[in-house]
Amino acid sequence: MTSTLLMPRGHGRRSVAVPATASGSTAPTRILDLAHPQVRAAVDALGAPPSTATAVEALRRAHHWIASEVRPVYSIDEARPVSEVLRTGRGSCSQRMAALEAVARSWGIPTRVRGLVVDGAFWYPRFPRLHALVPAQVVLAWPEFHLPGHTPDDPWLPISDLFADTPTAGTGTPFTNSGPETLFEALSRTAIDWDATRSTCPTTAGPCDLSAHIRADLGHFDSRDALFTRHGQTLCPAARLLAEPVLSHRAAGL
Repeated sequence: MTSTLLMPRGHGRRSVAVPATASGSTAPTRILDLAHPQVRAAVDALGAPPSTATAVEALRRAHHWIASEVRPVYSIDEARPVSEVLRTGRGSCSQRMAALEAVARSWGIPTRVRGLVVDGAFWYPRFPRLHALVPAQVVLAWPEFHLPGHTPDDPWLPISDLFADTPTAGTGTPFTNSGPETLFEALSRTAIDWDATRSTCPTTAGPCDLSAHIRADLGHFDSRDALFTRHGQTLCPAARLLAEPVLSHRAAGL
């Protein structure tokens, strides 16, 4: 049983007949506050901007750096600026993905997000005694990176495919959204599929095929700011105000 009491009102979250498209951008936003000294220091620590040929490897390196420097917690404030995530050294999966977007844009790599509405039951394993408080829908901003030439058909690389051609992709224990490993960490070692299209996902129980958890595909947006402006955050402002101080300090997986 999931809850609708904590969700914002007045936001239609249905799949669009023709998915929205977006050209992406390298511009700063309120969330992706690229000019902030905290963000600039992180980008400097990761080295010079990569060439087109080395962009994917550089993004993988940035992913590993964020995973090691930003502790996973259950923060629910989707509008939290990347600079604050880096300053505190803790963030949700979504906030750490935003940090990776900020690095990419700082390097001149355009990013955009795909808006997905995920069934709240996907998070049941992490809150076994609090199912009634888990929101019925979770709005997920799934990043994509503009890398012309990376694939012949589509210049946009979803974060799902960032590690797709590495030796460990699709191997090991499938992701189940339980235990200490979070979705952000899992990206580096196993295929995460929202569309039931990848043959690299295990076929026994299929936990990497997450398409069954999708309630709506909202299309693409130039930034996560634009997505949340149009469709709202997962929780209403009052719920975020009450829950954020507690959940932003609770380690994910506990």
